[in-house]
Formats: sequence, C-alpha cells, structure tokens
Amino acid sequence: MKGLFAFAVIIAAIHCQKLFLGNQVLRIKVNDDEHLNILKSLENQQHLELDFWIPPSKTGLSVDVRVPPASLQVIKDTLESNNIQYSVMIEDVQAILDEEQEQMKENRRLERSAKSFNLGAYHTLDTIYNWMDTLKAQYPNLVSKIQIGWSYEHREMYVLKFSTGGLNRPAIWIDSGIHAREWVSTATAIWTANKIATLYGNDASLTTLLNRMDILLLITANPDGYVFTHTSNRMWRKTRSRNSASSCIGVDPNRNWDAGFAGPGASTNPCSDSYHGPYAHSEVEVKNIVDFVKSHGNIKSFISIHSYSQLLLYPYGYKCTNTNDYKELDSIGKSAASALQSLYGTKYQVGSICAAIYQASGGSIDWTYDNGIKYSFAFELRDTGRYGFLLPANQIIPTAEETWLGLKSIMEYVYDHPY
Repeated sequence: MKGLFAFAVIIAAIHCQKLFLGNQVLRIKVNDDEHLNILKSLENQQHLELDFWIPPSKTGLSVDVRVPPASLQVIKDTLESNNIQYSVMIEDVQAILDEEQEQMKENRRLERSAKSFNLGAYHTLDTIYNWMDTLKAQYPNLVSKIQIGWSYEHREMYVLKFSTGGLNRPAIWIDSGIHAREWVSTATAIWTANKIATLYGNDASLTTLLNRMDILLLITANPDGYVFTHTSNRMWRKTRSRNSASSCIGVDPNRNWDAGFAGPGASTNPCSDSYHGPYAHSEVEVKNIVDFVKSHGNIKSFISIHSYSQLLLYPYGYKCTNTNDYKELDSIGKSAASALQSLYGTKYQVGSICAAIYQASGGSIDWTYDNGIKYSFAFELRDTGRYGFLLPANQIIPTAEETWLGLKSIMEYVYDHPY
C-alpha cells in the first residue's frame, strides 16, 4: 500500500495535480440552531482544510463537506459528541478522480483515432476552443464567435452567437462554468451549443425563435479557474487573480457582482471559496460580462448554468424578499422543471435563491434582474449529492438532454412575452 501511495504521489507531482487520497465527502444533517452554529465554527477553522460543497446556512438544509484525512477523526468525533447525524457520501474522492482521469485519457485516444469530438466527455479549454471554431465553420450562416475580453491570466473569453441576421436583436444569454470545478455545467453548454446549431431549420419552435431573436452562449465564464482544475486542483472554484492583502488566490466570481455586494452569504476572507473580492466587478471575467450585457442593451433573458443540487432558481439571493415578478418567475421555473422532468424523471426544486438554498450576495442573476433583465434564472444541474461536483461523464448527455427541455421552455416563454 505504501508503494502505491508513493507511486500516486510521483504521478501527481509530474502532472502538478493536487491529490485527494483518503478525502471523504460527508453529508451532515442540520436539525437545529446549535448544530448550525457548530458547523459554522468548523467552517472558520482554516487549519482543518474543510471544503464545504454545500455550506452551513440554515436549519433543515444538509451540509456537504469534503474532509481531508488529517481532519476526519476530529470532524467525526465533533459531530458524534454533539449528536449531529452524518453519512459518508463519497468514501474516497481520489478514487473518483482517478476514474475521471482514465476516462478522459481514453476519450482523447478515441477522439484522435476517430478525428471527432465527443459531446459526452469532459474536455480541456484548448479542446473546447478548437471545437468552437469547428462549429462555426460547420454553420457559418448561424454561428459566430465574439471575444468579449481577456481573463486575468490573459485567456480569451468567447461568446458563441447564434443569429440569423439583423442588428441589435433581442437576445437570450446563457453562461456556464463560472465556478471552475462545475465541469458538467460546461459540458452541458457545449452539448447545448451543438443542439442549437443542428436543430435550426429542423425544429419549428427553435427556428421560429432564432428567426427573431439571438442566443448568446458563454461556455467558460471562468477560463483561468477551469484550466487550473485540469492542471493543478480539480476542486478549484474561484478565479485566479492575486489578492494584494493575502497570499490566497482568487475570488468567487458569483459573489463579485454589484448586487448586495459583500452582504450575507459572501466571505471577507480571501482564503474562502466564497470570498467576494475587494470590490464589485473587481474580477475582469465578471466585468467583461457586465460590459457586454450593458453594451448589448437588448438581452431579455439571462440564464446561468451551475452544478449541483437539481435546482431552478430566480432572484433574489442577496435579500430574502420577493421580487416584483416572483409569481411569474416561479410559474416559468415550474413549467421548465416539469419539462425537464418529463425525459428521465429528474426532479428539480424551484424557488428564489434565498428561499430554496440560502442567502448569497453578489450573484449574477440578481444583478441582471436589478438591471432590467426580468427573466433571470440559474440552473443547478445533477446530482443531489452522490457525486456532487464529480459527476461521471456518462451522465453528461442525459443531463444536457433534460436541461435542454428546461431551457427551451424558458426561451419559448421569453419569445412569447417580449416585455
């Protein structure tokens, strides 16, 4: 066993990949305020190196946390001594990562031999960008590629524009991958781009929509973070910007928007995964999207794709009051969730961010709603915790297929209600 461990360390060092040997993901029940306070105190103990996949926020909402082996006994003892129930959701994170890497290697081999792109696999950023060029070349009258800026580490940020012509037409925005480790969101966006391109002219509803509206799709909203998950740390969430007051890297780009900025649900600690940044729109990736949305001026719906938890969310997150349009947004969301469920039976909870999960300030769809884009939604894709952020590649296509039905339901509504 020691030899295997040493070999794994050598392999990881060659690829500069952080290892997660013996890391477990625990699901913890939060039955009362005492439990909640204990978990929040653990969250603040940085030496434990806990990675909260679902953070402690309110009673009745379970907490998912990745625990390194050095802290496992302390955490389990703390939970048991306080009568806090928990279960082991993932026994060994590294085992799942090893399998994921093997699948990616095999996919690359098959793609090289077949000279094709597998929509049911996870891909590196370079491969995704090359595929965008291929899609554009295949559908030159429908697909164009717009660079909306550069990332902190000077990577291009590209929006795929699906348009049948015309200037400044009303548009629907879709983005994914704002949190780097949420690979299935990026893979779903790739599948969706291909679906839009191939369905135009073959699907009456989509064809009608694209004859009057554009669809704008940002597949990688956090390219630096996404590259880092492939090269160094699969569990990375944030951007890769440097913080002047700390040696800790990055900002949570979905706590960085000017919507209740620096309020509840965002951290002041630069080492936290939910660090809001030094000021609103400090992250160039966020500013690029903000500037594009503002300059476009005619975006009617803004949809952000995340994972995981199977939720369809609408504003607000930074405050726990209803928007003026919450009844309409709730109805649209429930129709979309019903359409999504019709394919494989996957159930989604629908609600405002604050009501469905927790208060979270500085989020993108709160900003877009407050800036006039009424139909602002966020999807949290599969699953509900068995794999969390490490959804196996064999679930990419089923996830994308069902998500498409939800997206299409929203887009059709927006088309019919050009407010």
